[in-house]
Amino acid sequence: MITVKSQKEIQLMRESGKILRDLLLLLESKLQIGMPTIELDKIAYDFITKNGAKPSFLGYGGFPASICVSIDKQVVHGFPSDRLIKEGEIISIDAGVYKNGFHADAARSFYVGKIDSEKKRLIDVTKESFFKGIEGIQEGSALGTIGYQVQSFVEANGFNVVREMVGHGIGKNLHEDPNVPNYGKKGVGIRLKSGMTLAVEPMVNMGTHKVILDGWKCDTQDGLPSAHYENTILITADGVEILTL
Repeated sequence: MITVKSQKEIQLMRESGKILRDLLLLLESKLQIGMPTIELDKIAYDFITKNGAKPSFLGYGGFPASICVSIDKQVVHGFPSDRLIKEGEIISIDAGVYKNGFHADAARSFYVGKIDSEKKRLIDVTKESFFKGIEGIQEGSALGTIGYQVQSFVEANGFNVVREMVGHGIGKNLHEDPNVPNYGKKGVGIRLKSGMTLAVEPMVNMGTHKVILDGWKCDTQDGLPSAHYENTILITADGVEILTL
């Protein structure tokens, strides 16, 4: 069932979104070559809880950490561990914050030091595809237009969007209806309503769109890098409000 949030509920989601926005900025500032990814998870847990919130991901479906840290060929759901961050890797961090009964969800792809120009372009195109996806979206827009706009931009730049993993509705639950694919047809799908909240999250592969799924594992099939960019958005009468930016 798709839920439309009240003004009070939207304000509560803004609070979760602000904490999450600040968390991702903090994690970006802490990234270093040679850092174990588990250290990022500890920073995230401490920051979220100090702000009176809970990590949305910790324990969700058995997930063992507060954030996902996915590197290069890992598309999403990477477990923080003792693995050390290396120069030139794509480090995708996905996090969720739960406060006052509502979730926010967002992701960014970062790098440390020097990076290959094509990997840097992948990160940039993935981020830009999010903004292309929500361009012109408002109450009355068709859901499929978001995916159409993401896919068109990504493929025009020589990359591919993942099909198996999609965005989603969000609110009292971390994952709600509807699914929000990063591919689709313009003008097709349900009509969006003011007060709907969605997690729009392009996952873009340098090579094939195909992935290997095995439990939490989600890697590119060809071993080439992937990037991820996500925000929680609010549909309004005349546009989109980004709650995590």
